[in-house]
Amino acid sequence: MDEQVAQALDRAAATALVHAERMPSVPRGAWADGGLLPVSGATGRAAALQMRVSQVVAPTPIGYQRYVPSLSVVLVGRKRSVVGDDDQQWGREHFLITPVDLPVVAGVTAVEGDRGFLSVVWRLDPVVVGEVVASMSRSTAPLVEPPRLGTWTAPLADAFARLVGLLSAPEDVPVLFPLVSREVVLRLLQTEQAPRILAALDGDSVVARATALLNGRLDEAWSMERLAAVLTTSASTLFTRFKQATGMSPAQYLKRARLGEARRRMVVLGETAARAATAVGYRSASHFSRDYREAYGLPPAEDAAGAREAFAVAG
Repeated sequence: MDEQVAQALDRAAATALVHAERMPSVPRGAWADGGLLPVSGATGRAAALQMRVSQVVAPTPIGYQRYVPSLSVVLVGRKRSVVGDDDQQWGREHFLITPVDLPVVAGVTAVEGDRGFLSVVWRLDPVVVGEVVASMSRSTAPLVEPPRLGTWTAPLADAFARLVGLLSAPEDVPVLFPLVSREVVLRLLQTEQAPRILAALDGDSVVARATALLNGRLDEAWSMERLAAVLTTSASTLFTRFKQATGMSPAQYLKRARLGEARRRMVVLGETAARAATAVGYRSASHFSRDYREAYGLPPAEDAAGAREAFAVAG
């Protein structure tokens, strides 16, 4: 890692550690409502920066998470993220851009001493992103699918460290946050991850409309042709833009979203596996069980029972 990048991320980690809530453990199923880790102890300051600062001290089970448009950074430790067919473990050498509402399976795989695992998730404001994009010289080169994980540049790491640094300078937030947030977006758009953001913002935001449609109507039978027709676009355009933005095909996205919602219904609402599967559009119990076990490592009923028990003990 570049020395300037390392120094900037060290600064960010030092500040984030001061403002992160330390958790001794996270029970299996703690992600049933879509959240990965607890909001920072400095809730007010973090919220003012549209940020979540999180820390755990032990590896966690893999679980379902729903990401909103955001920049995700691991400052200490490592995590595993499964997006579609892409399954990677990563730490502070990379960052993750989520340009649209995205279902992900993830968990903490490694911690480091007393610092444990430390991450920062910063919500990408579409208004700010749009303003920065509009002010930039846009390339006419065709969009290509970028790597799932982004690679730091020194200017991006420095801007990000200054953004996190505002946690310790709340009096500076009203003046500096609008400036620093736009700089972070600018630096992100200067990396290889720019196509991922642009794919979601381009044209009539067909990707954002597609994800909203799928999440709102999980129980319906969707084909590429039907989804494209409802969105009044071509199947090829939809597939290309969707894959560029999310790293998944619409079919992969739909399966992940269905499994996550089914898990939530079983753990939080106490529904049976059969009822939850039907509610999210599965017509075959064996198909649901196979997909679920592939995603979460356990049969649906066993996983849900373990998660409910963990919550009962924690409560």
